[in-house]
Amino acid sequence: MIQTITELASLRERVRGWKQAGLRVGFVPTMGNLHAGHQSLVRLARERADRVVASVFVNPTQFGPGEDYERYPRTVDADLSALEEAGADAMWLPSVETMYPYGMGGVVEIRAPGVTGVLEGAHRPGHFDGVTTVVARLFNQVQADVAVFGRKDYQQLAVIRYMVRDLAFPVELVAAPIVREADGLAMSSRNQYLSPTDRQTATAIHRALQAARDAAGAGTPLRTVEHDAAAQLTAAGFAVDYVATRHRDLSAADSDAAGPLVALAAARLGSTRLIDNLEFER
Repeated sequence: MIQTITELASLRERVRGWKQAGLRVGFVPTMGNLHAGHQSLVRLARERADRVVASVFVNPTQFGPGEDYERYPRTVDADLSALEEAGADAMWLPSVETMYPYGMGGVVEIRAPGVTGVLEGAHRPGHFDGVTTVVARLFNQVQADVAVFGRKDYQQLAVIRYMVRDLAFPVELVAAPIVREADGLAMSSRNQYLSPTDRQTATAIHRALQAARDAAGAGTPLRTVEHDAAAQLTAAGFAVDYVATRHRDLSAADSDAAGPLVALAAARLGSTRLIDNLEFER
């Protein structure tokens, strides 16, 4: 049966007991409001570890002004059931005071240069500083052997990889595939904000990325691919933040670049901001 842990000393005692028994510990960080995509992360962690901790913490430091921190759904009871169904052994449920004992004005920040300044980082200044700051804390608290992150937040995964290498965290990172709805929309807690009409329109973001992949594979210059995908989304009713094609490490790709690439998009429908990506070979 899954255990809910709210005190850091209790978490460390439980993890220490597992490790003393020779068990491998897996970790899945979440902000709650869980769906099948989150459950897939837990199941993957279960494949890689003997015990799995999943955290539920809505992190204030990664939300910018005017973003949805206050309205982000808190669904702890449903999250606990979802985690238990997926095979987690413990839900780590820290308070803001536990995570940031000196308050928001006294936070020791972790910043990853370079990879945080483009794409999402350019459109959401400070967002990735909040991500690295909280994930570093979670890694320190949980002391897991392996941590699982989803590929939907592609740049976030790259940022965490950078931080883990630079700070020599003794944790193995595992990237989990994107889980999609039957119509192709990437699963996200923010999908519930979409109106019924916008929910139907939202599938265009995946179709635009598929079209970008196909056009790039046919030899279309990448700058044209990006322009056409953005135009396709605009025509569907999106306000486009960006459509970009990059090397898999998120370094800039020339218009005629070949090899392993990734197409990324971020766009808004009404007040809901959606992101998605598609990896491909050219």
